[in-house]
Amino acid sequence: MEKVEKIGNTVVKMWLTDIEKLARKQVENLASLPFVYHHIALMPDCHAGMGMPIGGVLPTNDVVIPNAVGVDIGCGMCAVKTNIRARKMTKTLLRKVVLPGIRERIPLGMDHHEEMQDEKHLPTGFDIDKLQVVKNHYKSIHHQVGTLGGGNHFIELQRDEKGWLWIMIHSGSRNLGKQVGDFYNKRAKWFNELYYSRVEPELELPFLPLKTPEFNNYWAEMNYCIAFAKCNRRLMMERIEEVIADALPDVEFDPAIDIAHNYAAWENHFGHNCIVHRKGAVRAREGEVGIIPGSMGTSSYIVEGLGNPDSFMSSSHGAGRTMSRMQAIKTLNLEEEIKRMEAKKIIHGLRVQKDLDEAASAYKDIDQVIALEADLVKIKTKLEPIAVIKG
Repeated sequence: MEKVEKIGNTVVKMWLTDIEKLARKQVENLASLPFVYHHIALMPDCHAGMGMPIGGVLPTNDVVIPNAVGVDIGCGMCAVKTNIRARKMTKTLLRKVVLPGIRERIPLGMDHHEEMQDEKHLPTGFDIDKLQVVKNHYKSIHHQVGTLGGGNHFIELQRDEKGWLWIMIHSGSRNLGKQVGDFYNKRAKWFNELYYSRVEPELELPFLPLKTPEFNNYWAEMNYCIAFAKCNRRLMMERIEEVIADALPDVEFDPAIDIAHNYAAWENHFGHNCIVHRKGAVRAREGEVGIIPGSMGTSSYIVEGLGNPDSFMSSSHGAGRTMSRMQAIKTLNLEEEIKRMEAKKIIHGLRVQKDLDEAASAYKDIDQVIALEADLVKIKTKLEPIAVIKG
């Protein structure tokens, strides 16, 4: 389903039927950068972000762009299959035991743990004293780990085609990732201006060159945030498993599938080492298992990568928005969205108009997104939600 277009001197490969005006402008900005390597890839969930479209894959020669990673560094998905039939998770059990138990153990939205969490839940193998932003926030992240966050982050209980119960989490590096992203985006602006090499400010794409202290510092702190986001999902998953095990003592849990979709990494493509920025995109090497969630109340997918070189072995990270949060709140019908969820017998938290920022109608059709990337991934398991908790 790949389409190829040349924008300026840069080839752009797209797994899209169309692209919104702002996202198109951001792609044009990316294409103007002198350090783009080979081509840019756009996944079928592509929509406008900050500086770079979400659902974009940007390879560069010897520079890293903080805004091409974003502020929720390491944000990703975690999914666990159980040996319990989803039908055992009755509405009564969900409403009275499981969902309240999850909410009791996992702070949602802007909330953090009141008590510091044990050091064992944080990443190991890092020299904190050399991580300026992480060090400044090290005490606070003991309260952030094991918390969901807001926006499009969620916890879902799901049912696969054979009736097995699954758990899925979407979350990231919380406030730490934002602090690191914002700090180094400002440093990149300063650095570019200092050496008269700035990218035009309106592009929102300042960069840090390889072999500079600024590059090395960002790279180290970014990798800490990636590890922290994974620890965050792991701790939440442990506590959800505890709640379910208390309710259904015979339950067993498969090893977790965990993937990130906001990060940069050194990779080799077309015989060349480059830095691949994935902003709302999942690595999909041949045989690699990934997670592509839908929007609230729609299907999610466990997939297997096909290793397509043209996408830099990447796939979409979700459905992708079709309208902004504010547009969704102003234009969608609350009663209709509630009916949509209840027709599927999904336990949900849609209550007031502002909750519509994450309604399914604000997103692309996940099944169409999956169909557009049939040459990037193949479906292993289709999951349907039975209960959803949003931040």
